[in-house]
This record gives sequence, C-alpha cells and structure tokens, in this order.
Amino acid sequence: MSADEGPFRETDGLAAAEPEVSLQRLVLENPSIKGFLGELAILASARLSAPGNTIHSGVTVLRRKKPEAVASSDAAAKALDELQNGFGEGPCLTALRHKTTLLVPDLAAETRWGPYVRTAMQHGVYSILAVPLDLAGDAESVLNLYSGRSNGFSSQDIALVESFAGQAASSLRLILRITQLSDARNDLAAAMQSRTVIDVAVGAIMAENRCDRDTAFNILTRASSTRNVKLRDVAAMVIASISGEERITTHFEE
Repeated sequence: MSADEGPFRETDGLAAAEPEVSLQRLVLENPSIKGFLGELAILASARLSAPGNTIHSGVTVLRRKKPEAVASSDAAAKALDELQNGFGEGPCLTALRHKTTLLVPDLAAETRWGPYVRTAMQHGVYSILAVPLDLAGDAESVLNLYSGRSNGFSSQDIALVESFAGQAASSLRLILRITQLSDARNDLAAAMQSRTVIDVAVGAIMAENRCDRDTAFNILTRASSTRNVKLRDVAAMVIASISGEERITTHFEE
C-alpha cells in the first residue's frame, strides 16, 4: 500500500501555520491530564507538519504495565498507537521502556519489530519518531510521531521535539501535582462530611436514649455491623428518621 492509500494521504492546508499556543495556557485551559495530552498531540502535529509531510501525533501512557493510547492529534494517530500497543512492540514502546528518543528514518530498511513494521507500512507509515516524556517517576509516557514519508524527520525536528517534550513534561508534572492535591482535598472534605453526619447522629441517639457519647456511638456501630451498611449511611438514616429529610447535607459540601 502506498502512502497515498493509507491514513497519511496529504490534505491541502493541513500543515498550514497555526497560532502559537503556550503549554502554560494548555495547563490552565485543560486541568485534566487527558485534555492536556490531547491538546499536546494536536500542537506537536501542527508544529512539525509541513506541505507534503503531514505529521500525526499520539501519546501513549503505561498503566499497570500495559500501554494505552490516551491522546492523539487525529483518528489516524490513535489507530497507529493502538496498532503498536496490540503488537506489544515497536519503536514507540521501545522508547517508552528505555526512556530514550528513538528515530526510525525508513521503515522499509528496519529489521526490528518485523510484524509491526510490515503492518505499519501497509497503513502508510514510512518513518517514526518517539520521544519519552520525563515525568520524574510519577508516570511513564511517550510522544509518538508518524510520517508518511521516509526520512520524514530532520535533525532539527528531533531537537525541536525533544525540547518540546521537555517543556511538556514539566507542564504535565504540574497537572499531576494539581490533580493529586485536588484528590487529597476531596478526600479530606469527604472525611469531614462523614464525621459531621456521624457526630450529629450520635448526638441524636444520646438525646433519644439519654445515654453518654460512647454508648450512643456503640449503638450506631452495632447497627452498621448488623445491617452490613456503612457507618455514615446508618448515621444518615438516623438523622433522616428524626428530621424527615431524605438527603443529609453539611457545610463541607459545595
């Protein structure tokens, strides 16, 4: 299959210059990791594409030791990432595992990853560049770039992508930190909310049974154990039975 028959058939205007988009703005506009990686793939494709040489870009992340295509500049890039992941080998996965940039200038002359290389060429791929994203141990990811031409990446392209990947990794580490802090905050809020509901229920039991706090708490925990229901849910049912409210809220909820 020729390059014109595969997903790399050139489209007029695809490689036209696009506005410069800062990675910092991508972080602000895409607080989710998946959203940022999607914009990153599109930006990488736009920066490297040239008339007659459209570059398709994807991002693969290693999750529980299994590679997963999480973002792409277009459907063709996603399909090619998933194809390589299906084979379990290829230049992008090798770059990911060895944490080093890997260029395959001409798939027709490549002797490694035989089954994958043959299939990739049938899909119109003739050169591949893979650059890992250094996330400082937080995760493992690689930026995958596909060209429908042999020698589709120059030495200047490689230097540009490595610099770009370094900046992107810094931004991605920031998003990971933000996500971790947000998760911690949400966990704390949930714990405080549960504690408040339980405390209110204990107070209601104390008033109803004219007992001390320890006795009231034991009544609540026994009910939780006997019914095999979470303590917070039992507490909410106690409050609902007294107040008549079906949904119990606290000032910790936003």
